[in-house]
Amino acid sequence: MESRGLFLGILARELKGMDTVVGYSDVQLRTQLATTTRILHEHGILDYSGHISARAPGRDALFVQQRTDPRSGVAPEGILLVDFNGNVLEGAPGKPPSETEIHIQILKARPDVNSVIHSHLEMAVLFSMMKNTPIQPIRVRATRWKTGVPVHQDPSHIKATDQGVSLAKTLANHNAALIRGHGMVLVAESVPALMIDCIHFDENAKAYLAILNSGREAVPLTEQDVYAIEGRELREHHIGKLWKYYVQNGRESGLLPKDWKAA
Repeated sequence: MESRGLFLGILARELKGMDTVVGYSDVQLRTQLATTTRILHEHGILDYSGHISARAPGRDALFVQQRTDPRSGVAPEGILLVDFNGNVLEGAPGKPPSETEIHIQILKARPDVNSVIHSHLEMAVLFSMMKNTPIQPIRVRATRWKTGVPVHQDPSHIKATDQGVSLAKTLANHNAALIRGHGMVLVAESVPALMIDCIHFDENAKAYLAILNSGREAVPLTEQDVYAIEGRELREHHIGKLWKYYVQNGRESGLLPKDWKAA
C-alpha cells in the first residue's frame, strides 16, 4: 500500500498543471505527431502528402502539421494548433493541410477518437478501385477492422465542410475507411496507437493482395477467431512495445533527434 501511495503521489505531481489526453501534454502530442509522421514516411505510408492530427486536450481544436512541410522532416515546433473552424490558434506561420476538414469532422463525430490520419497509401488506393473486393482481416492484428472497411465514393480532395461530414458518415463507427481512387482515413485512441495501427493495416492489406495475386482464396478471420484473439490481447502493452521499438530504431538511424521526448 505504501509503494502504491508513493506511485500515485509521483503520478499526481507529473500530471499537475498538464492539459492531457490519455496522459499526454501538448508538447508530447506535438512531438508524437512529428515522430509518427517521420516514421510512417519512412515506411511509405505517408509520402509527399498526407497528414496526422491529434485532438487538443480540453478544446474544440486539433494539432496538425503545416501544409507544405516535407513529411520526412516534420518537427514539433512546426505543428499548428487549429480550431474546429479551421483557424490557426498557435504555431509557426503557415497554413494547415487543405484537407483539414477530414480531421475536424471525424473528431467532431467520434468522441472516442483522439488521432486521425489521411494517407494516400498505395494498398488503400488499390483496394478502393477493386469491384466487390473489400479488404478482409486475415492477420492477427487486423481484428481492429473486424467491422469492415467501407469505401467513400467521392474521390476528390475533401476540402469543404460538407465533404468532411460525408466522409465521417462513411467512416461511421469503423476504424478505417477507403476513399475511392484517392486514399484512406484511419482513426485511433492516441497517436502511438494510430502509428501501430497504420503499420498493421498496411501489413494486412499487402498479405491479402498477395493471396489474391496468387490466385488462391484468402481465409478471413472468423468471429470466433476475433473473439479468441481479442480475449487475449493487451492492446496498450502491444502499442507501447512497438512504439518503443520504432522510436528506438528511428533514434539509432538518425531519423529522429535523440532529445525528442516522444513517449
